[in-house]
Amino acid sequence: MLYGVQAPRRRDAQRNRDAIVRAACDLMTSERSAVGMPEIARRAGVGQATLYRHFPDRYALTAAVIGLQVDRLAACVAATSQQPAAFRSILDAVLRSQVTMRPLVRLARRLEPAVQGRFLRRIVALLAEPLRRAQEHGYVRRDLEPGDLVLIFTMVEGVLEGTLDGAAQPQAAADRTIDLALDGVFRSH
Repeated sequence: MLYGVQAPRRRDAQRNRDAIVRAACDLMTSERSAVGMPEIARRAGVGQATLYRHFPDRYALTAAVIGLQVDRLAACVAATSQQPAAFRSILDAVLRSQVTMRPLVRLARRLEPAVQGRFLRRIVALLAEPLRRAQEHGYVRRDLEPGDLVLIFTMVEGVLEGTLDGAAQPQAAADRTIDLALDGVFRSH
């Protein structure tokens, strides 16, 4: 760093970082119960030293993967900005990813509370405008506030954590919870 200005990353370093995040994303968003750093390095085609040079620990890498997922949500929200009815499918996808991305969710719960809060606030902020548009068009009940989305996320998480790992029941219970929550939020047309 020269006079407080950070030099741009070399292209190969940026490629390695991107490969690591993509590999970690693939593994952390799968239905696997645990993901090891050596496996992420192997999948990214880099050595462990390269992985740790970019991400000093599992939590830094977790934050990068969550950031990527939030960026994908932002792109989805932007792509459907003129479709108020699309809010249901967006919210449904967010809730179902909470179910299917268990390794990432478990790691996210171990992040510092400030980091967790920052991501949660960004997700709610991204969903606030589509929620408002869906309400204006009569798709969503008027009394739902953006902060209520956190209650829905917590409800789904509670169902998942309240059942035993490895059982078929958590998935079915979570699916039913999501369906009930969405039916309570959205109006039929």
